[in-house]
Amino acid sequence: MKAAVYRQYGPPDVVRIEDVPKPVPGESDVVVRVVAATLCTADWRLRRPSPAPMGWFMNGFSRPKKIPVLGMELAGTVDSVGAAVSEFKPGERVFGASWRFGAHAEYASVPARSLARIPDRVSFQDAASIPYGGFTALHFLKLAGIRAGQKVLIRGAAGSVGSAAVQLAKHFGAHVTGVCSAANVELVRLIGADGVIDYNHDDCTSAGPVYDIVQDTIGGFGYRRARRILKRGGVFIDAGPGFASLFIGPWLRWTGRGNVIGTVARGGREALEVLARLVAEGKFKPVIERRYPLADVVEAHRHAESGHKKGNLVIDVAMVPMSARAAR
Repeated sequence: MKAAVYRQYGPPDVVRIEDVPKPVPGESDVVVRVVAATLCTADWRLRRPSPAPMGWFMNGFSRPKKIPVLGMELAGTVDSVGAAVSEFKPGERVFGASWRFGAHAEYASVPARSLARIPDRVSFQDAASIPYGGFTALHFLKLAGIRAGQKVLIRGAAGSVGSAAVQLAKHFGAHVTGVCSAANVELVRLIGADGVIDYNHDDCTSAGPVYDIVQDTIGGFGYRRARRILKRGGVFIDAGPGFASLFIGPWLRWTGRGNVIGTVARGGREALEVLARLVAEGKFKPVIERRYPLADVVEAHRHAESGHKKGNLVIDVAMVPMSARAAR
């Protein structure tokens, strides 16, 4: 089978299309014939790697040893199942994500628990774009205790996680303000934000303590800045686990002043099914900026790493190679 393989760390050009053996399902695994995958932040960060210590821990110090094929998110059809798998049958449409990666290939082996069925009205491309952004946003908004009538600020509102967070926060009945660049203001309005702040011209911390939840989806904001605009008892959702979520958060909870959360999003099939149902009902639409054939995966890496990605980049594995084009 064809796969996008990288044998060394480095720039996008280290990724090559190669012929590799088709995977065989483990006892609790499903081999998926991949129709669509995505290229998300975790993919290009592991390729570089960035941050280096995390990449080395996950995939080897001198060169990639455990994960030669990237791609966390996928959608496709069931090809074969392991002996312990009874919930899926060959030919069924499924989607999901796995820390095993491997989705940038014609076939990928995924734990059955990490997959869910695709509703009839949801495309492979939309389904592949659900897990990383949708699941991360849903997990943290629910952990923050979001409820109708709250005021929520989303920093990085045009990205994969941010664009999902805007739509899901609106679904829960919150008043949402998105923070993004001038180029993305219209997109963020289109997906439902009540207000949009262009970070190049306006300081989102000048509003005073007006927000119940502040979510930083891209990193670099920090609790010191977030607390200026949080109400007493408000929650700051950090982009990842750090000093604030590990040490300041528990103290804030103990004193009743608020909370800081920023661990790794957890969950499984139930969350995927909830998100897929929202997509099928038209209440959540994953933002897809561009689509690439597998042969152009290097270009997808370049764009993702540029820092100007909007929403999701889809890899159409079954697509006839052509230059990248915007998704319609």
